[in-house]
Amino acid sequence: MSQPLRFIISGGGTGGHIFPAISIANAIKALEPDAKILFVGAEGRMEMQRVPAAGYEIKGLPVSGFDRKHLLRNIAVLWRLWKSQRMARRIIRDFAPHAAVGVGGYASGPTLNQCAGMGIPCLIQEQNSFAGVTNKLLSKKVQRICVAYDGMERFFPADKIENLGNPVRQALLNYDKTHDEAATGLGLNPAKPIILIVGGSLGARTLNESVLQHLEKVRQSDVEILWQTGKYYHDEIKARLAKEAPVPNLHVTDFISDMGAAYKAADLVVSRAGAGSISEFCLLAKPVILVPSPNVAENHQYHNAMALVKKDAAIYVPDADACNILLDTALQTVADKEKLSSLSQNILQLAKHRSAEEIAVRVIEMAKKQAQKGK
Repeated sequence: MSQPLRFIISGGGTGGHIFPAISIANAIKALEPDAKILFVGAEGRMEMQRVPAAGYEIKGLPVSGFDRKHLLRNIAVLWRLWKSQRMARRIIRDFAPHAAVGVGGYASGPTLNQCAGMGIPCLIQEQNSFAGVTNKLLSKKVQRICVAYDGMERFFPADKIENLGNPVRQALLNYDKTHDEAATGLGLNPAKPIILIVGGSLGARTLNESVLQHLEKVRQSDVEILWQTGKYYHDEIKARLAKEAPVPNLHVTDFISDMGAAYKAADLVVSRAGAGSISEFCLLAKPVILVPSPNVAENHQYHNAMALVKKDAAIYVPDADACNILLDTALQTVADKEKLSSLSQNILQLAKHRSAEEIAVRVIEMAKKQAQKGK
């Protein structure tokens, strides 16, 4: 009986890295049920909780990002990077993977760098339209590069690139309730247009202020708004709302646990422009207004958004203008059924189906060739 294939998956830091990583792992297990999968993440980051919750083992490295504002602090960063390289090498030697996957984030750098140096075939998955520093550095050492946008040869060797899209949370695609059932379950009136405003698990101050500064417009509108404030801002927003007259059609929550229901209920989504979220909107054909965060590396959310806007598949509102125009834009758009239909049709054309499965097929193929070499 042949030994089970073993895979290392590394990266994280944000949901945009973690959700694709877990989706790829799930797809590998679906195709190879006996496969052994080990995650390698960064200590103290989101993946150290999210990955075990998904049922996978994870090892943590003390790696962290460079501090561009306080250069002297990078002495400690370099020390942690050196230590992480040594720890990653030990983890790899003990686990003996047949293939490795990097999804971006601090830990994927030292992990895939060591895997490549030890002759283990590697694949990286770049979610954004503007490649991250870690993946750009790794691109010369890996065998395959899976991307989600066209034109990525400006960052990576063209002969290694394959556009397979971004893996998304499988539960979103498997949601089976109707619009009315989803809306009712969330406490919303399914007979009215529904706007979902979501700024990620921590929230987005600009999106929140765009609502808070126009409560009277919300109150007078004939729409339902489901507003995820994010845990970081929630207490402050509750306190500010308590001083105002009630807004019965504004439904406020710090975190939405059932995003499948929220997406199903929403006629229009207002969101930041993270690559993972955009992939979800494409697959679910959701009309969306994108407000890219200006506080991200290489302004990559702007580039993500523009890839859709150029194809009339999303509406763009600059972060600097959002407090003045975002709510009006959302209210006008959700009332325009023709516009909603056009956005839905256009964004669906950009969807990449079976992304996690296609990436898993390629990783398994690499692992099987590596396993054959060891015989």
